[in-house]
Formats: sequence, C-alpha cells, structure tokens
Amino acid sequence: MASSASGIEATGRQVVTRFAPSPTGFLHIGGARTALFNWLFSRHHGGKALLRIEDTDRARSTQEAIYAILSGLEWLGLDYDEPPVFQSQRSARHAEVADMLLANGQAYRCYATSEELEAMREAQRAAKQPLRYDGRWRDRDPADAPAGAPFVVRIKAPNEGEAVIEDAVQGTVRVSNSELDDYIILRSDGTPTYMLAVVVDDHDMGVTHVIRGDDHLNNAFRQLPIIRAMDEIEGGWPDPVYAHIPLIHGADGAKLSKRHGALGVEAYRDEMGILPEALSNYLLRLGWGYGDEEVISRDRAIELFDISGVGKSPSRFDLAKLQNMNGIYLREADDARLAALVAAQIPGNVDTGLLQRAMPVLKVRAKDLNELAESAAFLFASRPLEMTEKALGLLDEEARDRLGLVHARLAAQSDWTIEPLEVSVKALAEELGLGLGKLAQPLRAALTGQTTSPGIFDVLVLLGREESLKRIGAQASAAAAPQ
Repeated sequence: MASSASGIEATGRQVVTRFAPSPTGFLHIGGARTALFNWLFSRHHGGKALLRIEDTDRARSTQEAIYAILSGLEWLGLDYDEPPVFQSQRSARHAEVADMLLANGQAYRCYATSEELEAMREAQRAAKQPLRYDGRWRDRDPADAPAGAPFVVRIKAPNEGEAVIEDAVQGTVRVSNSELDDYIILRSDGTPTYMLAVVVDDHDMGVTHVIRGDDHLNNAFRQLPIIRAMDEIEGGWPDPVYAHIPLIHGADGAKLSKRHGALGVEAYRDEMGILPEALSNYLLRLGWGYGDEEVISRDRAIELFDISGVGKSPSRFDLAKLQNMNGIYLREADDARLAALVAAQIPGNVDTGLLQRAMPVLKVRAKDLNELAESAAFLFASRPLEMTEKALGLLDEEARDRLGLVHARLAAQSDWTIEPLEVSVKALAEELGLGLGKLAQPLRAALTGQTTSPGIFDVLVLLGREESLKRIGAQASAAAAPQ
C-alpha cells in the first residue's frame, strides 16, 4: 500500500515521526530498526525526527538504560531535531487531558474495588468469556460510591460498530468496538497509564506518523477513542498515519529472543565488532527493499526510503548475512578510522601508523573488527613469538634449515619492497627445486606465529627489514621442535 505521507503534505502539515523507547534495558535490535525507519522516513520527506523516552515505569526505568539507548542511537548516526522528551516529566499534562475527558463525559470515574474486579474476572473465566471490564460504572452515578472512596478514570470507548485503520503497512484493518473495553487512563494515585500518555505526547509533539512494531497494532485501536474524543472537545486532534512494521524473527522463524544471539545494539558494537553503517544497512534491508540494491549508503537510503517498501511479513535475522555486509563495509572503510578502532583491542603500545599502513592488506580478509584485531596482532608481538600448534607443526628441522637459507638471502636484500622480496624468495625456491609454498609456509609461521596471514611479502614489508630478519633468524637457529 502506498505511503500516506502525501495526503498529510497536501494539507500543509510537516511530516513528524517519533521513536519512543522504554528505558528498561538495552536498545533492542528491533527497536534500532524502528528508530532507523522513523528517522529515514522523516528525512526522506523533509520532516522532523523526534525522540521520546517513555520512562513512566519508574521501578524498571534506569539511567543506565537511558544512556545505553542514547549511546546506541548516536552510534547508529541517528540524530534528532529536538531534545528528547521524557514522558515522566509530563504527568501533569496527561492528567489535564484526563480531566477534560471527564468534564465532557468522554471518561468516567470507576469505583470498583480490586475484589470486585477479580470476582468479575472469575465469572468471565467460568463462562469462558474474554477478560475485560464490564462497564459497571460507565453510566452509574458517582454519588453511589462511598464518600472518599478511591477511583480510577476510564475512557468511555465506543461499544457499537467497528473501528477502521488504514495502516500504511498492514492495509485496511478492522476491529469490532465490542472487543474493546473501557480501559483505565488515570490510576487511583492520579498517574497516567501508557495509553493516555502516548496519545497526549504524540499530539503535543505534533507527530503525524506513528511507525512502530505490529505488536502495537491493537494499541492503536485502544488509543483512537482518546484521540477522537479530544478532537470533539477542542479540535486539532487528527488521527496519525499508522504504519505497523512486522517484527523481526530469528533464522528459525520464531520471534527474536536471546537464544538467537545478541539482542542489544551495544553487543554488536562492543562484542561482535560490527560497524554502525553495516548494521544500519542490514536493518534497512530487513523488511524493506528497493529492487536488487543491497549495499545502500545513508544518503541513498534517505533518497529511497518510504513506507511503501516495507513488507507485511516478518523478517528473519541472519547473522551470517550481517557479517557479510560488515565485511563489505570494512573493505570500504577509511584506514585511519579502522586503525583507531582496532588499536583499542590490541594490548600494549600500538603503533597506529603501522596499523593504518597494514589496513589495506588486513581488511580484505576480515568480516568484523575482532578478526581484524586478531589478524593485526602479529605486528606488535614480542619475541619469542607465541606459536599456534599448527604453526609449530610447520617448523620441523628441514623447514628451519630452509629458513636459514631464506634469512641469508633476505639479509643481502637492500630493497625491502614487495616486488624485489618476491623475486628473491622465488629465485631461492627455484634453486632448491621447491615450490614457493615450501618456503612461504614456514616463513609465515616464523614471522607471525600463525598459519594464516596477509600475503607473505606484505608481511615482510609491514614488519620491516630489521624485525623480519630477527624473527626469521630466531626460528632458523632454534632447535627443532619435538615431533
């Protein structure tokens, strides 16, 4: 279904989106995609992207979670056009709207006790009926309540006909109003519920498009009665354009959970060595597409993105595809930037200049920053090198004898660049009647302590003449390892 943005623009309203996380934990990978879609949609239409922290659950909301969310959004390159709105600071405004609804007969006080409500639910269970409030105080005179009795405020939702939402992703969605109940908008202590707070904040922030996970689709039908009641009372409360995005599933088709791997953005950043542009590109293509384009820059994404490209079916998160995407971005990344990121993962004093010079040959093999750091570690290893078991297996007595010959040949080499080094070692191999691998493999083990590395002549140049000869000489003169 085509995006509804054009309809709003025709009325002269600027497109405004919002991302509204609850700070009860990390920035979930699904939340990151929702934030990205909201941000791209607003940027595509020349609108505003806003951020709201829904911290009304004071028991579970933490400053650490707020920091994690803000840090994750910044890392992903998502900036906002106004300072974040903190929902907990707006309770007086939420209560003001509840009072307006009360005064205009669009809401009412409910004095039902917890015991009465539990008895109501038990009766509904016994009759195998849906559990919902039965409206017992909807048309009752508040004077019937005991003096000073506590009460909650409930919205007077329509109970006949049906509600219809033209969702920009899901299409036309209908719900019978008989399936909805008069839910609480103000608790007995005067604090607002989520349903009221979200509607009021969206209105006051001027939100035109509510782009969120499709697990909130039912909430849209519950929130519309507040919107429409307030529009009757004071006008200027139009329905937003809803776009409910299918959730992300794991590779097995089940809802994404911890068993599928990392859920928080910070894990991809801090533990898995993923670049933010790679994660953004992967999340963009997770449920949205434009032809056959896979690698899409941020500017290109802003140019292309619209809700019309979002599919109705859940997407499957595939870590291998993310890592492949990350490898593409690693190869395109600035070498100085990569050197700085990798240097932080290598213990001891690191020559970032050397690391930067090594990046062109290191990054072609890596799929994440962790692999990049591992592949670069040999540059800064101290002698004697720590050898892997496989590398040690290459250094038998015959191989060490050959390393002695390589050492002598290279010690006579004055031009320490790739081409003359390659010519010298290949010439030695021919003189000995050997394939190049018979010299290159033990040479790699001697220089890096490993059996895999960049090209052996790249390694020689990166380590430099002095360090290369010392490493080769150390293995050539060592006693053969026990076999």
